[in-house]
Amino acid sequence: MPVIPHCRSGALAAALLTCLSLAACSSVADSTRGALTAVTPYKIEVVQGNFVSKEQVGALRTGMSRQQVRDILGTSLLSDVFHASRWDYVFTIRRQGVEPQQRRLTLYFDGELLQRFEGDEMPSEEEFVATLDTRRKSGKVPELEVPEDKLKKIAPAEPEKPVEETAARAPLPASYPPLESTGR
Repeated sequence: MPVIPHCRSGALAAALLTCLSLAACSSVADSTRGALTAVTPYKIEVVQGNFVSKEQVGALRTGMSRQQVRDILGTSLLSDVFHASRWDYVFTIRRQGVEPQQRRLTLYFDGELLQRFEGDEMPSEEEFVATLDTRRKSGKVPELEVPEDKLKKIAPAEPEKPVEETAARAPLPASYPPLESTGR
C-alpha cells in the first residue's frame, strides 16, 4: 500500500471540503432565489416637464399673445433657436408599479400671436390627480358610530355623590403676593 504524504492528504481534504461547501451553497442559493425575486428595489419617481391639463388647453385661443399663453401654460420646456415660432410642452412621469405617462402639446406662433396648437389628449386636473393616488381603495366604509351595546361596555361607572366641597375648601385670599420681589 502506498503511503500518502501529509501534504497531499491535506490538499485532498481541502479540495473535498471546498466541493461540498459549493454544493451546499448552490442549494441554499436556489431556495433563496424565490425570496429575492419577491423583493424589489425602490425606484425613484421621475417627473419631467410641464403638466398641462384639459382645462388649460381649453383656455387657449388662436390670436393670443405669447405672454397670454405663458400666463396660462407657464414657460415651455423646449424652446428651439432654429424654430422660434414653435413651443413644445412635454410632460413625462415614471413611477414604480404604474405605466409611464408621456404627453405632448405643441404651439405654433405667427410672430407674437398664437396661430394653432396640437397635441395629445390631456387629462383634467381631477383625472390626473386620481392617477397619482396609488393607494388601494377598499369598498368597505368604516363604521363611525359606536353601537349601543359596545357603548354600555365601555361606559364609566356612576360617580359617587360629591361631598359638600364648600365647607372643606379654604377661603381665597383677598390679594395675591407680587410676582416680582420688591427688594433688589
